[in-house]
Amino acid sequence: MSAQTETHAPSLPVPPGADAGDTTPRVVPARRTGQWAAAAVVLLLLAGALVSVVRNDAFQWDVVGSYLTTDSVLRGLGLTLWLTGLVMVLGFALGTLLAVLRLSGNRVLQAVSWGYIWLFRSTPILVQLLFWFNIGALYPQILGVSTVDLLGPATVAVIGLTLHEAAYAAEVVRGGILSVERGQLEAAQSLGLGPWRRLRRIVLPQAMRSIVPPAGNMLIGTLKGTSIVSIIAVQDLLYSVQLVYHRTYEVIPLLLVATLWYVAVTSLLSIGQYYVERHYARGTAGTR
Repeated sequence: MSAQTETHAPSLPVPPGADAGDTTPRVVPARRTGQWAAAAVVLLLLAGALVSVVRNDAFQWDVVGSYLTTDSVLRGLGLTLWLTGLVMVLGFALGTLLAVLRLSGNRVLQAVSWGYIWLFRSTPILVQLLFWFNIGALYPQILGVSTVDLLGPATVAVIGLTLHEAAYAAEVVRGGILSVERGQLEAAQSLGLGPWRRLRRIVLPQAMRSIVPPAGNMLIGTLKGTSIVSIIAVQDLLYSVQLVYHRTYEVIPLLLVATLWYVAVTSLLSIGQYYVERHYARGTAGTR
C-alpha cells in the first residue's frame, strides 16, 4: 500500500505584531514615490514663481495698492458689472426665445432661429461691435432721430454684446430642453397643460440642471469679454486703467489692478455657480 503524500501551501511570513493564527489578507497600500516627488517639484516651482513675483520691484506693488480702490477704477468696475448683468439677462431672454423657435414645429421659425444663431456665432464680437458703432454710416437717422445721438457707446456695447450672447445662450437652452425626458412632456400633456405652461413649469426647471454649468461659464466669459468694449471708448474697468497708465506710463501696475479685480469677481461668480448647480442637482444620483 503506497503512502500518500500531503502537499501544503507555502506559509507566508507573519508581519511583526500580527497574530500568527490570523489568516485575513492584508491590503498593503501601493507606494507612490513618483507622484509625491512630482508634487514636491511642482510645489517648489510654484513657490519660486510666487516669490519672484512678490519680490520683483518691477511689478510696483505699492502703486498697485494705491490705485486698487481709486474712484475711477471703482466706477469702471461698476460699469463692467452692470454691463455683464444686463447683457446676460437680455441675452438669455432672447436666447430662450430663439431656442423655443428652433424646437418648434414651424419650419419658418426654425429657419429664422437657425439663421440668427449661425450668423452671430460666425462673426467675431469685435467686428460686431465696430459694425454697430458705425451703423450711422448706413442709417443716419432712425425714426427721425440722429443715429449718433440715439446710439451712444454704452448702448452700442449693450446691443452688440446682447445679440452675440443670445446666439450662444440659445444653444445652451436648447441643449438643456433636449435633456428633459420625453415622458415628462407626455405626462404634462396628459394633465392638459398648455405649451407655454409646460415649458415654464415642467421643462425649464428640469433643464436648468443642464443649463446652469455652461451658463455659469458664459457669465464668467461675458465678464471678461466686456473688456473688448474699451475699443469703442466705453469706460469699463480696462478702459479706466488705460486712461490712468496713458497719463502716468505705469502700465504694468495698472494692468495688475484690472487683473486683480477680474480675478476677485470671477472667483465670487464661481462660488455662486457652485451653489446654484447644487441647488438644481438636488435629488439626482451623485449629488453631494
